[in-house]
Amino acid sequence: MGRRRWSSSKAGLCGQERISEVKKVFHFDAPREHYVCDAAIVWCFDNRFHLGFAKFLKKLGMQHLDRIKIAGGAKPLASPERASEREFVIDQIQKSIRLHATKLVILMVHSDCGAYGGLAGKFRNDVQLEARHHEQELKTAARCIHERVPGVAVQAYFVDFEGVWEVEVP
Repeated sequence: MGRRRWSSSKAGLCGQERISEVKKVFHFDAPREHYVCDAAIVWCFDNRFHLGFAKFLKKLGMQHLDRIKIAGGAKPLASPERASEREFVIDQIQKSIRLHATKLVILMVHSDCGAYGGLAGKFRNDVQLEARHHEQELKTAARCIHERVPGVAVQAYFVDFEGVWEVEVP
């Protein structure tokens, strides 16, 4: 784990060649061959649900995943604050398809999501109201994907503090 010198062809300050030093701080072996993606996963970056949802995906047999982790999970597809949010997610899905031959998109939203205003805030601690709202959001997000990315399959899940719930989507 030594240092390497990399030089850049771009000129630095005053036209001098830039040289940077990097130091290897951790070693691992990664497969060099490309993979075919089992699914592109659009899920929230809230870490409270990561372990449970990851175990669920493993139970489904998902090994090679393209993870698109963003605030709100599928929210930018269903009810974006700005149109650019939806475009970003669609672009990431299309890149997953192009680079890794992805044929399945999995959408996820979860309980008490801050991007939706939280369980206590927007939903006034009404778990049924929250679940119904997220069901509609997932259906809207799935329709968006079918319109913008034809031919890809979509599955959708609502995750709460007790488990993973499948939502039937078009």
